[in-house]
Amino acid sequence: MKNFAKWGLLGSLILLGVAWSQAQDTSATEQAIAALEQKWMQGQKTNNPDLIAPLLADRIVTTSSEGKVSSGKDAVLQIAKGTKYSSMEYEDVKVSVFGDTAIATGGGKSTGTDPSGKAFNNHERWTDTWVKMPDGQWQCVASQTTHIQM
Repeated sequence: MKNFAKWGLLGSLILLGVAWSQAQDTSATEQAIAALEQKWMQGQKTNNPDLIAPLLADRIVTTSSEGKVSSGKDAVLQIAKGTKYSSMEYEDVKVSVFGDTAIATGGGKSTGTDPSGKAFNNHERWTDTWVKMPDGQWQCVASQTTHIQM
């Protein structure tokens, strides 16, 4: 019985250590994804798609708040190049990690002109899906925005 109790305690300590280690990894990943979201916003604020390009997977799919679907990094970057932001700010950014996948959600307010030159003043919610690629880098594979009605 003593050995069983000893092994039970040892097993519990190992599980506790693994859980603590995973919590630390999750927290670091949440912070890393939040930083990538900030980098994406900086690319928008400075009208610099080159900051955004490394964040996007080659086969990214985006859905705009108007319901337009864009597939592929080149298509998404073409839209980014044509959109000119006068202002951009994020709010309420949250990240949830599920292994090698992370979901980032948040809100944003922005003004500027779209690729057709039409002015916009948006208040939106967004959801981005990030995947840890085989090379260890996190990239966004899907993004969706929704207008907030005021």
